[in-house]
Amino acid sequence: MTPSELTTLLTRVAAGTLAPADAERALLGTLRDAPFENLGFARVDHHRAFRQGFPEVILGLGKTPGQIATIAAGIVARGSTLLVTRASADAFDAVKRVVPDAQFHPDARIIAFKQQDVSPGKGQILVIAAGTSDLPVAEEACRTAELMGNDVERLYDVGVAGLHRLLGERHRLEQARVIIVVAGMEGALPSVVAGLVAVPVIAVPTSIGYGASFGGIAALLGMLTSCASGVSVVNIDNGFGAANIASLINHL
Repeated sequence: MTPSELTTLLTRVAAGTLAPADAERALLGTLRDAPFENLGFARVDHHRAFRQGFPEVILGLGKTPGQIATIAAGIVARGSTLLVTRASADAFDAVKRVVPDAQFHPDARIIAFKQQDVSPGKGQILVIAAGTSDLPVAEEACRTAELMGNDVERLYDVGVAGLHRLLGERHRLEQARVIIVVAGMEGALPSVVAGLVAVPVIAVPTSIGYGASFGGIAALLGMLTSCASGVSVVNIDNGFGAANIASLINHL
C-alpha cells in the first residue's frame, strides 16, 4: 500500500463508503508485509515512501543490469514509482524485460516508471544551467523533480559570461518556488541568481572546466563561499540530490 492509497482508504472510511472491518483487513495485510525485501545482494526498503515521501531510488553505478532489474521489479510490484539514476542502456534493456513500460532518458541517464503514489508539488521548480556542457546534470535534476510530482521549468545556457541572457528571463525567476542552479567552471551563477530572488537556491557544482577547476572542486568551493544568502550546495554533479531537496521544499 502506498501513502496515496492509504489516504484514499481512510477517506472512504470517513465518507462511509468502506466498512471499517474491510479497511482493517487491508491495513493488516500491509502491516504484515516486511518493511524491506531481502534479495541477498540488496535489501529493498519498501517503507521509505512512508518515511520520506518517495520510494527508494536505485543508484545504477556499481550494479549489474540484472541486479538493477531485480530491484526495480520489486519496487514496481509494490505499486511504487521507479527511479534509477546513473543508468546505462544495458541496464534499461534489463529493466524493460521486467517493467515493460519503463522509460529511459539518456540525456539524464535515468530509468523511470511513474505510478500513482506520488503527490503533486505546490509550486514550480526552475532548473537553471550555466552552459550546455552542464545539461546532463541539469537534466538529471529535471527528470528527478518531475518524477517526484513537481512542475519543472528549464532555463539553459545563461552563464555569467553573458549575464544579459539571465537578466532577460527575470520574470521566470520570479515565478519559481525553488530554484536549482547547475554550473561548472568557477561556479559563480548561483550567487548571481540568489541575489535576484527571495526563494531557496540549490547550487549544483559540475565537474565541467579546465585544469584548475579540479573536476568541480573550484565550483564547489565558490558556491560554498557565496556572498549571497539563501544558497545551499550539494555534491559535485549531484543533480538528483538537488532535485530531491527541491521537491521536499516544494511539497511543504
